[in-house]
Amino acid sequence: MSEAAHDRPVAAPPGPAPRSESLLERAFTEALEPSEDNDETTTRLLDAAYEQFRRMGVRRSTMEDVARRAGVSRITAYRRFATKDRLVEQVVRREFRRYFDQFLVDIQRAATVGDRVVLGFVSALQAIRSNPLIGGLMDAEPDMLVPSMISDGGRTLATVQRFVAGQLRREQRAGTISDAVDVEVVAELMTRLSCSFLLIPSHVIDLDDTEELRAVARRFLVPMLEHGSQAE
Repeated sequence: MSEAAHDRPVAAPPGPAPRSESLLERAFTEALEPSEDNDETTTRLLDAAYEQFRRMGVRRSTMEDVARRAGVSRITAYRRFATKDRLVEQVVRREFRRYFDQFLVDIQRAATVGDRVVLGFVSALQAIRSNPLIGGLMDAEPDMLVPSMISDGGRTLATVQRFVAGQLRREQRAGTISDAVDVEVVAELMTRLSCSFLLIPSHVIDLDDTEELRAVARRFLVPMLEHGSQAE
């Protein structure tokens, strides 16, 4: 065998293929990270993509459509976003970030942890359902988002669960929830309940009725935190 042959790197045995993150998993995860300042062209493209996808849907839209609406060249659009999938992901991410940012402002106005749980449940359902882009995609093109929530091994739900659990741990540190409360399990139950309402239409509870949703949250979600807490 030649010296050159001895010098060749030996290929490592194939390991498990890296898992592929779903669109919503990436969008949720990145939405919870510190936001970056986009340049003017990127912002114009994201704004244009939002309008294009909202009006025409994702499948019927092309990068050329978005570039035209943004008033930039197709090449410029591809320099900012290498693929349409990446552009879709960033637009969805921005919508979730807007929701999370507003949510964190809103819960500061709630007087008790119980009020914050009610507000979080109601605002999550209604904000997502009423969002012109995300709610519209879930209605018109459900296979764009819904599979991300039910066919990714639970990773999208886990991302949301971590966010909810983080909020509940903050309440524990503030002394408004007993240390005896298992925030991981409570966050899991709250997340699964909310996602099921988003994915499967209810014939019992009117998701557009704010007072009804508040009553459901107050009756069934808040008691999960009442083990020696100040949830009432």
